[in-house]
Amino acid sequence: MSTESGSSDQRLRVRCEQDLMWLTLDDPERANALSPALIAQLTEIYSGDLLTDGIRAVLLSGAGKHFSAGADLEHLSALQAGNAEENRRDSERLRALFSSVLNQEALTIALVQGACVAGGCGLATAHDFVIASDDARFMYSEVRIGFVAALVATFLPLRLRGREIREILLNPEFVSAAKALEIGLVNRVVARDDLGAAASGLAAEILGRASSSSIALTKRLLLEALGQPLEDALARAAEINAEARATADCKHGIRTFLETKALPRWR
Repeated sequence: MSTESGSSDQRLRVRCEQDLMWLTLDDPERANALSPALIAQLTEIYSGDLLTDGIRAVLLSGAGKHFSAGADLEHLSALQAGNAEENRRDSERLRALFSSVLNQEALTIALVQGACVAGGCGLATAHDFVIASDDARFMYSEVRIGFVAALVATFLPLRLRGREIREILLNPEFVSAAKALEIGLVNRVVARDDLGAAASGLAAEILGRASSSSIALTKRLLLEALGQPLEDALARAAEINAEARATADCKHGIRTFLETKALPRWR
C-alpha cells in the first residue's frame, strides 16, 4: 500500500510504502536550500514516533540536480539585521532538526546526488547510512563565508576520525563520492540511476535481518556513549543491555533460535 502527500506551498514530498517512508526535498530551483519552512517540516516528521506508526525506515532524497545547497543564505542575510536572540532561535531550529534525525528510532538513509553542501551535508550525514551517486560532491563550506559548522561538528565523530574532521571543516573543498567513501563520510557509492534501488535494497537487507527495537537501542547507545568517559559509557551500555533483554523482540529472537535453530526474519 502506498500513500503520498505534499502541497504547492510545501517543499517536501512524503510517500509511504509498507514500512518505508520516502521523503524528497522538493525545491530544485534553489538546490533544495534549507529554508525555515522546510526545516520545520523535516523536524516534525523526524521527531515522530515512526516505529509505532509502522514505519521502520526513512529514506531522504533531493529532487533535481543536487541534494541540497545547505542553509537558505537569503534568510541568513536577513537575520544579520536581527538581534542575538533571533539568531539564537534560528540556530535552535537547526539544532532541533539534526537532533530529530539523530534520535529517530527508525532506520534512516540519505540518498545523495550532485552537490551536498554545508547544512545539507550535515543533514545527510546525520542519517544512519548515506548512499551517494558517483557524481555526488560533499563540502562543509561554512568557514568560506565566515560561518562555523558548529552543530555538525558534534556528530561528525560518529563517521570520521579527528584528522578527517579537521581537514573537512577547516580546509573546505569538494570531496568526491569516491573520497567520501574512502574516509567513511558515506556508506555506499552507486550510479545515479541506481540510488533508489540501492536505498530500498539496503533497507530491505537490514530490516530483514535486524530487529527494529535493537536498531533503536543501538542507535541510542552510540549517541549517548560518544565522548563519555569509559566507565560512564560502560555503565550506560549495561543499562541498555538489560533494557534490550526485556523487549518483545529479544524474547522472540531467543525463543525462535532455541526452537528452530534458525535466526528470525524480522520483515
